[in-house]
Amino acid sequence: MPRFILASQSPRRRELLGQIGVKNFDILVPDADESYDPNLTPQEIVCSICRKKAQAAQKLAADNDAIIITADTMVFLDGMRLGKPVDEDDAAKMLRSLSGRTHTVCTGVSIACGDRIETQAETTAVTFRTLTDAEIAAYIASGDPMDKAGSYGIQGKPALFVSGIEGDYFNVMGLPLHRLGQMLKKFEIDLFDEEALA
Repeated sequence: MPRFILASQSPRRRELLGQIGVKNFDILVPDADESYDPNLTPQEIVCSICRKKAQAAQKLAADNDAIIITADTMVFLDGMRLGKPVDEDDAAKMLRSLSGRTHTVCTGVSIACGDRIETQAETTAVTFRTLTDAEIAAYIASGDPMDKAGSYGIQGKPALFVSGIEGDYFNVMGLPLHRLGQMLKKFEIDLFDEEALA
């Protein structure tokens, strides 16, 4: 079995990787340059950043045979990136801007092994119903939005905000599982082969 490395500190990505059968993997959190050209498309931005993460993780791991998985997820509204809120007022502003509208969640995924790096992007459209000020205030009071891009995590109470979704749900959580599985096949890794993953 190859050594799997998840180059991310996201607990959601850890859970999702385990969900599809990759039980034994190491965690590395590389220090990568996350700057980008603002003229790039959302898909190009996340691909650029996760590729840098993969290259940094390879240097940190110093293991040419390891399968290194990196990802970068961003939220965009009208082509503008919504990062993590700087404070509660910023979180409220973001949630009000998302209220009653459709935004996109883009995740770049890179798989690196040896001198090879495969990078792809997944985009999901998420529509929020109209939110009340009371709902926004209650959610912000929970403290949950403060460490999340776009000020929400779909796996929590904000699932109640979502009136529609077009695309990969798991992409919104931070790791598009269908795309990841297809990419791993290019490295001759079949996630249905239990012996190979044991």
